[in-house]
Amino acid sequence: MNSITAAELKQKIDNAEDFQLIDVREAFEHEEFNIGGLQIPLHEILRQAQQVSTDKPVIIYCRKGIRSQVAIQRLQEKFPFTNLYNLIGGTEAWKKQFEV
Repeated sequence: MNSITAAELKQKIDNAEDFQLIDVREAFEHEEFNIGGLQIPLHEILRQAQQVSTDKPVIIYCRKGIRSQVAIQRLQEKFPFTNLYNLIGGTEAWKKQFEV
């Protein structure tokens, strides 16, 4: 499974690179704090797979990196995605790295 660190993601954001960011946490979690991107809860990820880009990197995140791993596994089992990246440590790592 492809992965990315919080520092690598921040660099991509700062460089205005072309990628898609997806938060697989629940709506209330997204509202409390998020890095940005599209919010698709884990339980909806297969039903909303058409919203996941196939032509650029897609970085998927959650709170600790576990639900995002599950989301990637589910997507890759059903569809031929090769462009999915898991944010290691999720929003917890982001907060720790950038003292949010």
